[in-house]
Amino acid sequence: MPSYLQRLALVLAFIQLSKVSALVNPTVILDNGTFIGTTDGVSSRFLGIPFARPPIGDLRFRLPQPIEPYKGEYSVGSYGPSCPQQAITLPIIKDLPADVVNYMADSIYGFLFPDSEDCLTINVFKPEDANANSNLPVLVWIFGGGFVLGGPSMYDGASIVSRSVLINNPVIVVSMNYRYSPRFGFMASREVKEAKVGNLGLHDQREAFRWIQKYIRNFGGDPSKVTIWGESAGAISVALHMVAYDGDTQGLFRAGIMQSGAPIPVGDITNGQQYYDFVVSDTGCAGSVDTLECLRRVPYDRLKAAIDKTPSVFAYQALHLAWLPRADGVLFSDHPQRLVQRGKIARIPYITGDCDDEGTFFSLSNLNVTTDDELKEYIQSVFLPGVTEVEVDRMLLEYPRNISQGSPFNTGPFNAITPQYKRIAAFQGDGVFQGPRRWMLDYTADSQDAWVFLSKRLKALPVLGSVHAHDLLNSYGGGELQNYIIRFANVLNPNLDSFLNFNWPKYRLSNRQMITFVDSFPPVTITLDNYRVSAMNYLNQVVLRNPV
Repeated sequence: MPSYLQRLALVLAFIQLSKVSALVNPTVILDNGTFIGTTDGVSSRFLGIPFARPPIGDLRFRLPQPIEPYKGEYSVGSYGPSCPQQAITLPIIKDLPADVVNYMADSIYGFLFPDSEDCLTINVFKPEDANANSNLPVLVWIFGGGFVLGGPSMYDGASIVSRSVLINNPVIVVSMNYRYSPRFGFMASREVKEAKVGNLGLHDQREAFRWIQKYIRNFGGDPSKVTIWGESAGAISVALHMVAYDGDTQGLFRAGIMQSGAPIPVGDITNGQQYYDFVVSDTGCAGSVDTLECLRRVPYDRLKAAIDKTPSVFAYQALHLAWLPRADGVLFSDHPQRLVQRGKIARIPYITGDCDDEGTFFSLSNLNVTTDDELKEYIQSVFLPGVTEVEVDRMLLEYPRNISQGSPFNTGPFNAITPQYKRIAAFQGDGVFQGPRRWMLDYTADSQDAWVFLSKRLKALPVLGSVHAHDLLNSYGGGELQNYIIRFANVLNPNLDSFLNFNWPKYRLSNRQMITFVDSFPPVTITLDNYRVSAMNYLNQVVLRNPV
């Protein structure tokens, strides 16, 4: 005979099972289409909804085309495939500590996802009880991955929705696929510029924004309260949308959040000509009158094989990326940083921030550079080709060979796996992440609301320190940054109305205050954005004169 406690446990289990069984799959009507999602009782998910016509056949290497009106019934309980990705090989470094290897394998750069040319799908996460009259703010997530790989399936928007409900600041979260890598998203050349089909990945994101304006009310969202948010390449995308069309948001978003990304020092789209020419030659299109049209007809596997031979995010040239957004004369009338300098940027509130050691992860690909002369040659011929002798000499003065001043910062003589590793990591992190962030703030912080963060967590991780992307643990992993982001999406101010919440001051050029996350107690503090000022200022000037 079961005991009383056993019987009680059985009753409670039956009640819980009944609750789960009672969950009804949520539905949303779009046009004449019925979309059937899933729910966990707190949040509802609608995954893999097509938001543009499939960019296949003649639509390859063309601007995204609006989706036809929906009709019929759609089961949207799983993510759509990622867009075609570039194959990458992570650096294999002998004798790295196990936790470093594990981080590399488990980071966004260690994943490849099922992919397809037919990939332009969108995902919506909403509170279960949200309806067409709820008018909730909308967070639009843009994933990172070096503009060559990734997918939204890594990021559970439902966790953000559930937390937002818990802290009584409900939001809707949207994520989307977009074309990346040269295969389809960021092909760059004279031919691409003339055809006005550059930066297709950003155009895909923009088309997703338009879809949100048209349909988000059906899920309970307010199209006038959209915040675009991303990390790494996703954060760079957010920044570039702020300068696109000379700062015209076209009514698509009202705020931005950038984790490790800002307007980057890129030049004209024709700077990618050498890579385009290689792909054209390798696919047998070199003799064509219209090489771009020829590439549209190349079999997928052959095009994939050609592009996989071009430099990826972990190539020897490191963050001197082959494939990334560039000035195209359509989205961007000039180089992005020049647009910021000229005030051609959306005057909207934003959050921006970095990890302390942004460059370490990307500096594992050039460990054979071990002397001053080798580093000078590497900078001039690989990382920043075109810099003058005077410029590179000054750069090396600003980023000295003293390993105690390198990245991971504030770790003394430790983590110097080569005599130049920490030095290279320092200027790579500043040149691509921290410097552009400060450049953006220098020209905007006194004319629009901005909040800045720095994450110094994981500093004890050997070799990598407070490595690029670790702040995702804070924003998607349920940390303090998640609360700030949710609140910001609601009221355009990250501070919660709670005495338990650490107050995050606005960034002003007169004080340059920023919130800093650390592993010690207290875990959140206020510091000043006044480190490596001379070095970053000079590096910003150099890369502006020598854009990628």
